[in-house]
Amino acid sequence: MKKWVYLFTEGNANMRELLGGKGANLAEMTNIGLPVPQGFTITTEACTQYYEDGREINEEIQGQINEYITKMEEITGKKFGDHENPLLVSVRSGARASMPGMMDTILNLGLNETVVNVIAEKSGNPRWAWDCYRRFIQMYSDVVMEVGKKYFEQLIDAMKEKKGVKQDVELTADDLKELAGQFKAEYKAKIGVDFPDDPKEQLMGAIKAVFRSWDNPRANVYRRDNDIPYSWGTAVNVQSMAFGNMGDDCGTGVAFTRDPATGAKGLFGEFLTNAQGEDVVAGVRTPMKIAEMADKFPEAFAQFQEVCKTLEDHYRDMQDMEFTVEHGKLYMLQTRNGKRTAQAALKIACDLVDEGMRTEEEAVAMIDPRNLDTLLHPQFDTAALKAATPIGKGLGASPGAACGKIVFTAEDAEEWHARGERVVLVRLETSPEDITGMKASQGILTVRGGMTSHAAVVARGMGTCCVSGCGDIAMDEENKQFTLAGKTFHEGDWLSIDGTTGNIYDGEIKTVDATIAGEFGRVMAWADKYRKLKVRTNADTPADAKKARELGAEGIGLCRTEHMFFEEDRIAAFREMICSDTVEEREAALEKILPYQQNDFKQLYEALEGNPVTIRFLDPPLHEFVPTEEADIEKLAKAQGKSVETIKTIIASLHEFNPMMGHRGCRLAVTYPEIAKMQTKAVIRAAIEVKKAHPDWNVEPEIMIPLVCEVKELKFVKKVVVETADAEIAAAGVDMKYEVGTMIEIPRAALTADEIAKEADFFCFGTNDLTQMTFGFSRDDAGKFLNAYYDTKIFENDPFAKLDQTGVGKLMEMAIKLGKPVNPKLHVGICGEHGGDPSSVEFCHKIGLDYVSCSPFRVPIARLAAAQAAIADK
Repeated sequence: MKKWVYLFTEGNANMRELLGGKGANLAEMTNIGLPVPQGFTITTEACTQYYEDGREINEEIQGQINEYITKMEEITGKKFGDHENPLLVSVRSGARASMPGMMDTILNLGLNETVVNVIAEKSGNPRWAWDCYRRFIQMYSDVVMEVGKKYFEQLIDAMKEKKGVKQDVELTADDLKELAGQFKAEYKAKIGVDFPDDPKEQLMGAIKAVFRSWDNPRANVYRRDNDIPYSWGTAVNVQSMAFGNMGDDCGTGVAFTRDPATGAKGLFGEFLTNAQGEDVVAGVRTPMKIAEMADKFPEAFAQFQEVCKTLEDHYRDMQDMEFTVEHGKLYMLQTRNGKRTAQAALKIACDLVDEGMRTEEEAVAMIDPRNLDTLLHPQFDTAALKAATPIGKGLGASPGAACGKIVFTAEDAEEWHARGERVVLVRLETSPEDITGMKASQGILTVRGGMTSHAAVVARGMGTCCVSGCGDIAMDEENKQFTLAGKTFHEGDWLSIDGTTGNIYDGEIKTVDATIAGEFGRVMAWADKYRKLKVRTNADTPADAKKARELGAEGIGLCRTEHMFFEEDRIAAFREMICSDTVEEREAALEKILPYQQNDFKQLYEALEGNPVTIRFLDPPLHEFVPTEEADIEKLAKAQGKSVETIKTIIASLHEFNPMMGHRGCRLAVTYPEIAKMQTKAVIRAAIEVKKAHPDWNVEPEIMIPLVCEVKELKFVKKVVVETADAEIAAAGVDMKYEVGTMIEIPRAALTADEIAKEADFFCFGTNDLTQMTFGFSRDDAGKFLNAYYDTKIFENDPFAKLDQTGVGKLMEMAIKLGKPVNPKLHVGICGEHGGDPSSVEFCHKIGLDYVSCSPFRVPIARLAAAQAAIADK
């Protein structure tokens, strides 16, 4: 019989895939002798089985759960459902990858009215007993039965108002007893049956709810963003309760062994007396700093400091821990490698190497490449910031600067973002349901909550600027407004927030590009030392090329020449070329464009200082360049000496039913070889000019012919390029090498790569088009149905953001295997959007590409991901 359940004493840290991160770490903490309330873990395989069995827990798994409840009773000396000595448990999720706040938790399970009355009397602490019960009813109703928190929050608020108190802790035992009755009545009104009294029924309901939460909308969004496969499932941890809400000698906290925002060494965290863990994480009350715990609970605090050192030494990484103090005694509820900002990740990695805890390679492997993005994000302009006065201050929960128009709901944030507005999401407190709105926002501001609240943790993970816990805000969510520093702000007003200092500013403050810290250079140097893949950039302008070089690009993998035609003086000549009747007219128009192209290429070569530059010849269909406004059409007619009607007829003739697969790419050069001639002259003349000025630079142009699907196409266009280039080189009397290669972006090109490799000096996978052609759908229109594909689990990811390794990847691998034996000198790269996606970079390393090329700001991500792929290989 398969084993579906493990006691904490039966597991260890290496069983993460089976026990999930939380379960494996609880087992490991138990093994090394830390004070962990004991319990058991239901495996991730049980979760997968639950879905296979039509969202039911089968009898075999239920039988093992019941067996392990008995074992837990033996360990704790308490009995589940017993009136005299009841065992109360927490039920928590625990996927193998940390997903903070995405899935569900239930505390105080095992209570019913009889048990509450007994423990109220026996403990001499009726307030605690009824507080546990009302919390349990609220959590169970919300998580298991999906009633929704807000109904219960309204009842609590009404009770506090009636009693004239501000905090939950000021309510008496009788108040809480009355609330529990109101909660049960609310439950019955919503569900139609009484609240369950049988602890075993409660437990099965809670376990099902945790399994179910693996598939809730917020967890699905989080998984998509963090490359966590749906097939992994979540484990469930059933753990005996430790109570932080039994009075003033109790409490609960969340702490990190280093600062998750800066990486500075030293205990960082928050603590609440007379509270349960959810109070800290949910941000309902604003907690005290962890250092204050030393005054309240000196013995527990001293022990906690020892535990922190033990855990950091054991895991050799910064730890994020949840703990409870019950009557002065410390209990550890969880540890995990802490989520951190990119800045903190770099500092922690460097410090761990300096402290002798990690090797350089291990340090490189520890950093999530996607987070580097945040280091390169805007900060406030110093001068503009000096001139501004903060109107309020919260906690700087996630660094960076954000400026946008105020919105009050996640839905509004999405809607406004979709129409191109920059927004700052302002909330009392965020909840996991807000994740899509948080993603759409420049920044997040909350009234409640600390540095470990939901908003803070999720924003740090996303690299979004966040200020939390600004209690001075008087919020009026209903009317979409708030008051701060005597001023009322409405939806649509501008607001600026600083996620580093926690400062809040009225109006719009200019932001500037970030500067990169010293640790960044150090980690990048390590990454460059270990990676095999080269990293180039996709750049069409000298400014982009310069920025990419600053960020470590080793060449240009894609220069899209069509982006150079849209300036006013150029577009006129280009339109003349399109509307020409004869080859001579076309050549005359192209002659006007030639000097512009030549100068552009010259600046790119100069920016790259002798590093390779791949220039793709004209790719889009011609209709993209023609005028649509009447005035522009008239202007073109006049310049061409043609009637407006004639020009309109030409424009109409360029209309394509399927432009993605139409008259574009190399097909333009086959139809109009003069375009390829002009572009070749510009490339070669620019290269000659730069080579003369910098004889020590290695200037070897790489000319890329797009959209080839048949070797004869490439042969035809290559002949035009080679004849033109050789003539230019001979006329200049210089010795210059150049290469002619092609983009592999049509499945047929990959399938016939052995033929094409005979004519190509290099292949570059244009995975944007290769993905479109392989899947047979347009990335411009895919948004209309991709959400339905996510909901139905047909897709887990957007194939345009994360490379489809199964289909598109197979074509890439095939092209390399076919092409390289035919042409051993063939070098191969990728220049689609996937070139900056870490999992796609790892795949490119695996199949033997020579380089990846990506947008300038993703160059550091690609460098780090390439190093991690090489290190993992070893």
